[in-house]
Amino acid sequence: MSEELFSSFLGGLGPEHFMRQALKEAERALEADEVPVGAVIVERSTQRIIARAHNQRELLKDPTAHAEILAITQAAAYVEGWRLTDCALYVTLEPCVMCAGAIVAARIPEVYYGAVDPKAGAHRSAFEVLENAKHNHIPLVRSGFLDLECSRILTEFFQRMRARRPGSGGNGSVLAPERD
Repeated sequence: MSEELFSSFLGGLGPEHFMRQALKEAERALEADEVPVGAVIVERSTQRIIARAHNQRELLKDPTAHAEILAITQAAAYVEGWRLTDCALYVTLEPCVMCAGAIVAARIPEVYYGAVDPKAGAHRSAFEVLENAKHNHIPLVRSGFLDLECSRILTEFFQRMRARRPGSGGNGSVLAPERD
């Protein structure tokens, strides 16, 4: 979809607007010592954010508590169904395999992300889950939105975590970094 068509579809609110909302969620995760990934889901027909979430694995003690999964659960509750066919997902980091699978299962037609994840990204970086022609649903995926800001918050988090590791002068109270 061209940028012009996308802008007219959203009545002038482009991907950067919604990615900034996802970045606010990532900042909330950073403040909570969670890997700073944030996500919002927008109902395309109304341009309304119907779900917003950030990583909460440490808080919830749940390996599936990624921003995307939590946002998809909220959006499904909002629409009262599992098919999110009138939605767009904005996330600050390229989705992992688990999240990409949930995106496909939820039939989300559009996905926008900021930073690439070369180790675990499931769009094109490490895996190609979101573009697998064998799936019954293939979303439109656009990347690179506010990628510098999205990368910067992740870099800040992991630098802070490394500084806390034993032997680095920190107290070592934070777990070793993982994707999200």
